[in-house]
Amino acid sequence: MKPPILAIIMSTVISGTIMVLISSHWLTIWIGFEMNMLAIIPILMKKFNPRAMEASTKYFLTQATASMLLMLGIIINLLLTGQWTVLNMPNPIASNMMTVALAMKLGLSPFHFWVPEVTQGVPMSSGMILLTWQKIAPLSILYQIAPSMNPNLLTTMAIMSVLVGGWGGLNQTQLRKILAYSSIAHMGWMIAVTTYNLTLMLLNLTIYIAMTLGTFMLFMLNSSTTTLSLSHTWNKLPLIASLILMIMLSLGGLPPLSGFVPKWMIIHELTKNDMTIVATFMAMTALLNLYFYMRLTYATALTMFPSTNTMKMKWQFGSTKNTTLLPPLIVISTMLLPLTPMMLTLF
Repeated sequence: MKPPILAIIMSTVISGTIMVLISSHWLTIWIGFEMNMLAIIPILMKKFNPRAMEASTKYFLTQATASMLLMLGIIINLLLTGQWTVLNMPNPIASNMMTVALAMKLGLSPFHFWVPEVTQGVPMSSGMILLTWQKIAPLSILYQIAPSMNPNLLTTMAIMSVLVGGWGGLNQTQLRKILAYSSIAHMGWMIAVTTYNLTLMLLNLTIYIAMTLGTFMLFMLNSSTTTLSLSHTWNKLPLIASLILMIMLSLGGLPPLSGFVPKWMIIHELTKNDMTIVATFMAMTALLNLYFYMRLTYATALTMFPSTNTMKMKWQFGSTKNTTLLPPLIVISTMLLPLTPMMLTLF
């Protein structure tokens, strides 16, 4: 894709999301979602092949259905209240319908089936946008309508998402599918705490986006798409291999790393609100996620070649990819735990 065209399309995607973020009128929010959806499809089909075409079609059909349900919820709310403002949602039917529509947009279980398929079918850079930027707009609407949503529905979807995100990734060898299931699980954690503490949802989203961007950038730098190609990193780029190890463990939520902060806070918040069983169940299913991240770290950093690479001339070309954002993302993804009190004050 030519740079000017890519710039125009990307600016449409960004302006669609910003329109959703700043609007307090349902119609402009819906228009923002539509702009964003229609502009992201050429980005998903950047490398044109049948697989990308199929993935883009699946994405379009799912998002169009979600938009239709969202508009139906908006119209029901309009007929009952006579106004378009976001914060006035007295009717449970309208609020449930909007919750389902936003769950489809986010890829929460049981509407998660498109996420792994679409992420696997598109290029790495498009998958990165899909699993990070595309989550911001629906979560901002959930943030605004949270008081009028059904907490039982949210908790059920959260538990299912964490479970699906854990079980689904266990048998995968494709990195994009693993990150897609990881995304489903992280969305489950965010939705679980939405009813009780919205600022924790924002904190979780921020750290999740930093970790996912860092992971995708490391995989893109290394041109890895499968566990097998990832296992060749140690011989070629030892530093990158150790960074992948750290970010993977952070995604799994191990204590000295940043990924532990949101999980710790969410479990604390849930137990404070007498949701001990849900918190325990979610902590246990997080172990499934940790297992497949550990598998990746084992493949990356702990499998050594039988003979060391003693050739003076490397046969691989050095990477020419731009890595400006990588160092700050890696720092954010791994070293935020000591700053937890400050983050809680800020959020």
